[in-house]
Amino acid sequence: MSLLNWSSAFCVGVTEIDDQHKKLVDMANRLNDAMQIGQGREALAKILNELVDYTVYHFGTEEKLMSVHQYPNQAAHKEEHKKLIAAVSDFKRKFDTGDAAITSEIMNFLRDWLTKHILQSDKLFAKDLNSKGVK
Repeated sequence: MSLLNWSSAFCVGVTEIDDQHKKLVDMANRLNDAMQIGQGREALAKILNELVDYTVYHFGTEEKLMSVHQYPNQAAHKEEHKKLIAAVSDFKRKFDTGDAAITSEIMNFLRDWLTKHILQSDKLFAKDLNSKGVK
């Protein structure tokens, strides 16, 4: 069962961001599927590492666009990114040392954060980009 089903509601109207969001949703779903079927720590670690690395890459893309197009809310948006990266990095450190496991609770946190961030913060950001001709 998928953690998060992609739908047109998640499209923000900037192709590069939408494509990256689709990939993030796919990676979160892969991690959730691996957790649900009980794959080993090594398999989970590989997917978790890919997800963390790609999230950092994606946030870099957004932050570059914010800077280039002088997005007025970039400080608050970057702070949201910073908080998620800190939370995920802390979890990853605990997972890597055996002090944490990938659970439904962790996956629900990730799903809820992604949903809220895309539907609220990223939609506002993309609306600003669209008004400046970025598609």
